[in-house]
Amino acid sequence: MTVYQLRNTILDLLLRIEKDSGFSHLLIDNEMKSKRIAPKDEGLLTEIVYGTIQRKMTLDYYLDSFVKKNKKMDAWVRMLLRMSVYQMVYLDKVPDHAIIHEAVEIAKQRGHKGIASFVNGVLRNIQRNGVPDIKGIKDDAKRLSIGTSHPEWLVERWMTMYDYETVKAMCEANLTKKPIAIRIQPMKITREKAMRSLEDLGFETKASLFSEQGIIVEKGNILHTELFRQGYVTIQDQSSMLVAEMLEVEPGMKVLDACSAPGGKVTHIAEKMRDEGDIHAFDLHKKKVKLIDDKAHQLDLTIIDAKPGDARKLDELYEEATFDRILIDAPCSGLGVIRGKPEIKYHKNEEDIKRLAVIQSEILEHVAPLLKKDGLLIYSTCTVDVLENEKVVQNFLANQHDFQIDETFFETLPATLKYAQGITDIGLQLFPHDGTDGFFLTRLKKN
Repeated sequence: MTVYQLRNTILDLLLRIEKDSGFSHLLIDNEMKSKRIAPKDEGLLTEIVYGTIQRKMTLDYYLDSFVKKNKKMDAWVRMLLRMSVYQMVYLDKVPDHAIIHEAVEIAKQRGHKGIASFVNGVLRNIQRNGVPDIKGIKDDAKRLSIGTSHPEWLVERWMTMYDYETVKAMCEANLTKKPIAIRIQPMKITREKAMRSLEDLGFETKASLFSEQGIIVEKGNILHTELFRQGYVTIQDQSSMLVAEMLEVEPGMKVLDACSAPGGKVTHIAEKMRDEGDIHAFDLHKKKVKLIDDKAHQLDLTIIDAKPGDARKLDELYEEATFDRILIDAPCSGLGVIRGKPEIKYHKNEEDIKRLAVIQSEILEHVAPLLKKDGLLIYSTCTVDVLENEKVVQNFLANQHDFQIDETFFETLPATLKYAQGITDIGLQLFPHDGTDGFFLTRLKKN
């Protein structure tokens, strides 16, 4: 694939993500699997696609100084300018003259001479004059919004929940690459052996402090290894690993995972149970149930019974006090995983958060009674929004007097988290700048 073809492919991916609200990581993975991209180009493609999406608002702020306010342009022209400015400002790998040349060639091919001349003029102007300084924006929320490319309403919302420095750290972390974490299948391999095997291949790894099964991969592509292909390891963020660790399951238990897809947490639970017992896993969408089955099959786990089902109606399928352990990894806004899915921040609004908080409360209300006396229930989300986290749990406890926060939850947290910034009397909030996803979890006990 030529440089020109690579840039065209990148532009197509960016347009699909923007137009169809597609998930960047899935579209990039599909492009890699198509074998059209040479291994040497994978890094550049990923960098430009993620970087352009992550910094879209910042790039538009830069462009606004060089494009007339009422100038009409097709979506592909603006995206071409964005990805070109991203490379000029944030990447050192390709010289400006080459970036501008390729952009002009794409503009000629997709449009006409006038568009090519416009693209050339804008980019050469930026090359000569540089981009405007964001530090000149006086309002704190707006400056942070433009500087880190987070919608202003979201920055302002977070500033009502956390202090400015925390919000700033969170937004800045969302612009960085998250380290890949993997989990060993302990019935197939030990963590030490997996780490040695990866290091022999030139990987750089370190042990996770959140889970005895966790490994952080600091360098190397795990997807290209036999360990991954043969189900000796699976990809899972450290924060997600914490769920099964804190659920305190044992072999032979009966466990419910009410919102299970794509299956990372439930397969971890099955591993902790040594594949002995009974796990009932549900997801609202039938096609996502296959993801759970595929993950279990890949890891050679047999105790997971995955079915489609609305978590709010599981009390119609099971009697009260049926399960020893319950996991509710509730559907949420996903605002804690912006680093891996940067397009999320542009597609959500406050009404989405309020709507989801209602659904989360309904799930907790209907699923919790299925827990046995003295049983444990984990409630978790991959968001940092208080309304979806602490508020949901507080409202539930106010109405359900036979449940309480399990005080031993805080004592049994990994040592590295016992004094974390995000600990409250309700649970644990992890932030993107903690080196993980933004993630909330707490543990409830039935009296």
